[in-house]
Amino acid sequence: MNETLNSIRNRPRFKLYTDLSLEEYEANLKKYLNEHQDQFYGNINKEVATIFVRKEEDNYWKPNLALRIEKEDEKTVIRGIFGPSTSVWTFFMFLYFLFTVSWMTFVTLYYVEKQINTSNYPWALPCSFAVLGLIALTYLAARFGQIKAKEEMQELRKFAEESTLHVEKED
Repeated sequence: MNETLNSIRNRPRFKLYTDLSLEEYEANLKKYLNEHQDQFYGNINKEVATIFVRKEEDNYWKPNLALRIEKEDEKTVIRGIFGPSTSVWTFFMFLYFLFTVSWMTFVTLYYVEKQINTSNYPWALPCSFAVLGLIALTYLAARFGQIKAKEEMQELRKFAEESTLHVEKED
């Protein structure tokens, strides 16, 4: 149990086992959420749960706790992950991909220009630096969102610890 607690505190993913059935765990989670509905809200069914922290203002990096509840052999497995919504995560990954491919294209154009001794792409090197700046801005925006959401992440970790650890199966 201590290993799971450290995993919840230190990493965005955790996994634990319980003897509760899917329905019992769902009922347990719903009960805990109802008892703390002034702090949290979410969607819970017997396979997936998504939990959010109640705040007066939301930002783009609003974190959530996604729980997947599965049956594995005779045990119930609860897999949890902390992070922003999937749409925000996908948007940032798309930006990183787009800017990285652009940077590689501009650097390649610059390299080819130097190798064949032409001046067809004099803008390639400055554009590659501009794209590096965009990558840095994307990184800073992500870090800013993470810092702004730190308190909510701590509350979600507390939710995960208090709502799941008492049902964890000892090995």
